[in-house]
Order: sequence, then structure tokens, then C-alpha cells
Amino acid sequence: MTQHLTAPAPTAPAADTAPGWWRDAVIYQVYPRSFADADGDGMGDLPGIRHRLPYLKELGVDAVWLSPFYASPQADAGYDVADYRAIDPMFGTLADAEALIADARALGLRTIVDLVPNHSSDQHAWFRQALAEGPGSPLRERYHFRPGKGTDGELPPNDWESIFGGPAWTRTDDGEWYLHLFAPEQPDFNWEHPAVRDEFRSILRFWLDIGVDGFRVDVAHGLIKAEGLPDIGAGEQVKLLGNEVMPFFDQDGVHAVYRDWRALLAEYGDDRVLVAEAWTPTVERTAHYVRPDEMHQAFNFQYLSTYWDAEALREVIDASLAAMRPVGAPTTWVLSNHDVTRHATRFANPPGGTQLRTPGDRALGLRRARAATLLMLALPGSAYVYQGEELGLPDVTDLPDEVRQDPSYFRAAGQDGFRDGCRVPIPWTVEGPSAGFGPGGSWLPQPAGWGELSVEAQTGDPSSTLELYRAALAVRREHPGLGAGQEISWLEAPEGVLAFARPEFACTANTTGAPVRLPAPGRPLLASQGAAPAVAEDGTFELPADTTVWWTV
Repeated sequence: MTQHLTAPAPTAPAADTAPGWWRDAVIYQVYPRSFADADGDGMGDLPGIRHRLPYLKELGVDAVWLSPFYASPQADAGYDVADYRAIDPMFGTLADAEALIADARALGLRTIVDLVPNHSSDQHAWFRQALAEGPGSPLRERYHFRPGKGTDGELPPNDWESIFGGPAWTRTDDGEWYLHLFAPEQPDFNWEHPAVRDEFRSILRFWLDIGVDGFRVDVAHGLIKAEGLPDIGAGEQVKLLGNEVMPFFDQDGVHAVYRDWRALLAEYGDDRVLVAEAWTPTVERTAHYVRPDEMHQAFNFQYLSTYWDAEALREVIDASLAAMRPVGAPTTWVLSNHDVTRHATRFANPPGGTQLRTPGDRALGLRRARAATLLMLALPGSAYVYQGEELGLPDVTDLPDEVRQDPSYFRAAGQDGFRDGCRVPIPWTVEGPSAGFGPGGSWLPQPAGWGELSVEAQTGDPSSTLELYRAALAVRREHPGLGAGQEISWLEAPEGVLAFARPEFACTANTTGAPVRLPAPGRPLLASQGAAPAVAEDGTFELPADTTVWWTV
């Protein structure tokens, strides 16, 4: 049966009001495979990222979040870690990582690294030894090994399904089964075992000693499983984000882990941060992860999942701010990442979830994406930018099947398996063998004309998406009414329009397909499309379709 959590997680201290750089930071996600390739092997790497750091500084972001670069067989693009203290050779060396972190700090950029604590690779030394030693090995207790059901143990221990499709259990040659909520190459750790907790405390210290500013915690909601690993029940489907709490997600026991980690980070000062990737049924449940003695931020997947619709956006904005207010954590806002269809393509289609297979109306999608960006950057809290969204990149929806590498693509009944489309290497130059990504090709093929969307093509063009991002981030940094905070004041607006005020600032966003006329709340600062609107003598202005305008009040 489905597991319902009726009791809240343990009470935390009063709301956190201490200042912190993360409260209004704009954090740029780098997917190392696809950002920049220095050695010409077609795969992005750490030296490539290091070379492009000045671009990120000029863009105006505050921090860089690096997706996994650890030693890995790459069964799931590095989210299957074999050694948490080593760099995979395809990305470089530990010295390259240290140099990147140091260069970023010299430029005034913080560095956040991905941490994958829910599972390891099946090539991790612990798991390999556990398999070799067989049933009864103490190392098997660090994972979830179980005997099977049925006459000869031929059936999985329970009915859990993998997020990537198929059973969440794989049988070993000796007859036991092990749990993997994702791919079979990603066995889940048993976080009830003290050795697992000790090991990750050591891993945190290793990277903090090198100089990282924080950790984005992958599957932060998945570490603790319900006691006894109970069945879900017939008819239930496994979803990353749903309205039910599953026995393997969002269990209250995870919070003890993060309170321990928060105390460890505090030993390094008050400027190191933890960011939760926590898919929960509600934003109220998400808020449990960011109470004052736990994490500092949590991704706002409810906002990411919301379509370009004024009523739906206002509802999720209000709910997000309300959920974070009691714990004093900054609300976060995000439109795209490495796991979902880019928002320039999502908004080019009718509402259809976060993984789409059709390109839709490219011009409409870009116009809405630009408007959604200004709306997001105007909201109080911290914002995340996924590499290439500042170029207005669409998802690549027509990749041939033979080049796809998303592991869920090859497993039935899991995620749609089309995440490769948002991972195509980004273009830096108009021409070149991989549009400036590197001196060779690229691990996923880039579309024809990709260079026309490149950094080189857009730099200096005042109408380009790149220059819009640069201008918006500059205004956000300088304007006293933007950035941190918890409050906005909604202004009266026609149906389909969002209008709100913050100190000395206002924002108006038209999500409809037609222009609307409404009172000007101040002097125009920046528009997502075209020139700033003219204010008529009667104090009104025309807000074009699918456009956001910033105002100084």
C-alpha cells in the first residue's frame, strides 16, 4: 500500500534569519559533459570549464554548480559513482578540479559540487567486495541485499519499481537480490548503517578541505527507506514528483542526516551550503529540508513543473513563499535543468509535463522563455540557470535513436528517456567542428545551424537572449528591490497577467497571446521582448503578448 506520512519531521529551531550569500544568489548549472571540451575527445572536461569561467563571471552569476565529475563507469552520466574522491579521466584530474575551484574563487565565483549519496556505482569497492564475499558478508549490510520471495527466491523481495523502469531489484549469481531505485548499476546505500554515514562525513570533509563552497545533494529525499521495505501496492506508479509519499522517498529519517551534515559544514564557517534535490509531494514537505539546522536551499520543482499560465504561476509562487516563510529559508526558482526538457521547448508546446518529444512553435517558445526568465529573476530568493538557457537553446527533439545515451530510454515504463535533448553540447562560436565546444566533435550530435545560437553570434546583439540575461542579471545585482526577501505585493491586473511590487520595483508579465493595456506601475527598466514600453499620458501602457517588463517605482 502507499505510505502516507501523517507526522511532521522533528521540530527545528526558530526560523533562520541570518544573512548568507546563497539567499539571493544566481547559480549556474554546468553539465560537464556538454559545457566545453579542452582536449578534443568530444567530451566536455574540467579544463574546458576552467577556460570558460570568465564568460560566467561576465554573464553575472554568483556561483557555479558542477554536475558529477567523479570516477564512474558512466552508466548514468556520472550519477553512478565508483570513487567519490577521484576524478574520472574523461574529465581530467584532481589537480584540474583544484585549479578550477581556485580560479573560480579568484573571479568571485562560488563552486558547488554534486554529491550522490543515495546510491553508488556497482563498481564501487564496497559493492564489488560485497558481491565477491557472498551472502552474510558484512559489506552487504551497507547496501540493501535481501533474499527473494517465491519457492526458490526467484521473485523480488517487494514490488518496488525503478525510476528508470522495471523492477527496483536485481538478483545476483548467489541468489540474493539488491535494491536500486535507479539503474541496476546504481545500488542503493543502506543509510541505517553507521559506516555509510561515517564515509559520507569523510567525503564532505575531503571536498571542503579542497575549497568547495557547498554541495547539491542528489536524490536528497531518497536516503532512508521505510522500515521493513513494505510493498507499495498494486496499481501504484513510481514518480519522481507525485501526490503520494512512497516508502522509499521523503521519509522523516532523512532529516537526521542533514542536521549532522549542517553541523559539519559549520566547522568550515558560515558560508558553506547544502542544496537539496528533494522531490516531495508538496512545497510544505520540501520546507522540512531547509529548516535552520538542516539544508540551506531546496530546488523548487513545483515551480519548474508549472506551465506558462498566470493563474497557475501565481498559485505556485504564493505556495512557495508561504512554505519557506516559517523556516526562514530562501525560496528557489528554476526553469530548466539536465533532467527536463528545456523551457524554451516546453513553452513552445501545449501543457505536457517536463519531458516532451516535439519541438513545437520555436518562436513562441523563445518569446515565452524570455518572459519567464524575467519573471523568475524578479521573484524574491535564489535562482538557478541551466547552461545554454541564456542562449535560448531549444531541446534537441530529433536525436536519432542510435546516439541516445539516457539509461531510462533503454528501460520500459520508466522516465520518458529523452533527457539527452537538453544535454547536447552548447555552442560557443558560429563556425567550427562543434560550434566551439571543442577542437573535435561532440558526444551528442549538435543540430545544423547550432552555431547561429552561439555565444559569439549573440554577443553584442541587443535583441539577443544572451544580452537579455546579461542585462537582467546586472539590474538584479544593482537594484535594491531585487534579490533576497520573502514578500511580494500583488497588484490588480487583468486575467492572464501577473503584476507584483517589491520595494522600489515592480514586475508585469502577460502570459496571454494578445496585448493588454494596464496602468504603468513606474518607469520601465527592462522588457523581455523589444524596447521598453511607452507610457501614455493617461498613465497606461500596452503590455505585449507573452512579455515581462521590469519597472522602477
